[in-house]
Amino acid sequence: MSKSSSHSPYRRVLLKLSGEALVHNSGSARRPRKNSASYGISPEALLRICREIQKAYQTGTEIAIVVGGGNIWRGMGPNAQGIDRVTADNMGMLATIINALALQDGLERLGIPTRVQTSIEITKLAEPFIRRRAIRHLEKKRVVLFAGGTGSPYFTTDTTAALRAVEINAQILLKATKVHGVYTDDPQKNPKARLLHKLSLMQAIQKRLRIMDTSALSLCMDNQLPVLVFQLNTPGNIAKAVAGQSIGTLLLPHS
Repeated sequence: MSKSSSHSPYRRVLLKLSGEALVHNSGSARRPRKNSASYGISPEALLRICREIQKAYQTGTEIAIVVGGGNIWRGMGPNAQGIDRVTADNMGMLATIINALALQDGLERLGIPTRVQTSIEITKLAEPFIRRRAIRHLEKKRVVLFAGGTGSPYFTTDTTAALRAVEINAQILLKATKVHGVYTDDPQKNPKARLLHKLSLMQAIQKRLRIMDTSALSLCMDNQLPVLVFQLNTPGNIAKAVAGQSIGTLLLPHS
């Protein structure tokens, strides 16, 4: 596959996608589209995201992906009430495997070689997570999708993304979201909220900005891993993030 003319400053990145990104095909960062489904996988949304990943893949950067499962099941969601927390979290981890398999199918339809690795062994569908094997896949220019969360309850897929990014020696964690980056307040509730272009991971923790959970932010800070928060719905943004262009909010390990 031909590479883009843009040159990425990153050799290897980890992209974090929410499960909800596979539901909605379009919508404003401040106003999600009305009457859109809340659960499941939209073929249109899946294809759009895979095409966006394809643009990033063409830069030549090695790409790993962690996807959430909130479009299918949330361990902390209202549907989980009355279900044991550990059981509910295990169900959520299985939901991330479904999403990873969907992304794998979509990417391979576009000619991008992939591998799915899971922290929960399900060998008829995917490889078990083995760090050295994952790195080797990336070196061979395969997109690696990490599914099944951390394999343990009580941890979010944000923490999974931070953990896997550190394990594979990614140079940055790219978190694709519904909004353009980190704001001074919730932009969906406060139209006067200002976009912050740069801040430290410690500031994000101290201000409780809820970009990622505290354990994920702490893991990134302790391992000198920067995080870029950017809007997924803007066409070309994944490729721009991979190419190191100035979009979204950059969270740095040091102030």
